[in-house]
Amino acid sequence: MVAPGLAGTASRTMAFPGQPAPCGGFYQGVYGGAPGGPAFPGQAQDPLYGYFAAVAGQDGQIDADELQRCLTQSGIAGAYKPFNLETCRLMISMLDRDMSGTLGFNEFKELWAVVNGWKQHFVSFDNDRSGTVDREELEKALMNMGFRLSPQAVTAITRRYSTHGKITFDDYIACCVKLRALTECFRRRDTSQQGFVNFQYDDFIQCVMSI
Repeated sequence: MVAPGLAGTASRTMAFPGQPAPCGGFYQGVYGGAPGGPAFPGQAQDPLYGYFAAVAGQDGQIDADELQRCLTQSGIAGAYKPFNLETCRLMISMLDRDMSGTLGFNEFKELWAVVNGWKQHFVSFDNDRSGTVDREELEKALMNMGFRLSPQAVTAITRRYSTHGKITFDDYIACCVKLRALTECFRRRDTSQQGFVNFQYDDFIQCVMSI
């Protein structure tokens, strides 16, 4: 709990420095991209555009319900259970830089790349091919993606996202979305890049509740 007006700190064991990792840890190069954006030449030929256009409204944006349909129709989850609506809301909050509650096509393409990277991590660390990962597999996956978390933090994450100690693909993606979004929120405030920040209570609430 953070008391009003008091500073909160984060341990250096957190994955804050955010070392970029192959296949989808911290995508440092995409944070500054413009949300949505105008159509680019050849957009109609983009293989992802068909999925997006099939559900997008006249404004060229998709909300959480439309994103859920889009991802389900695209088959990005593969043999895993399609994403639930809450996971789709989290996905939008991660990239919704203009706070519109929707994604444009460029944001959707960015999301697709990120989710695909996380999917590859999930598959590679699901050693027993059970369709789930346990705490040890999750810890290895997070370390591979550049997160440096304490054992206590990994245990807390596992308890939050697992059922009987097993984390499904959908919950794994939700976990990755939240970790990335919270880390980026932290990163923006850590101007000295030391792994410590001060949060005013209201700022803390806005950061956490917007994800």
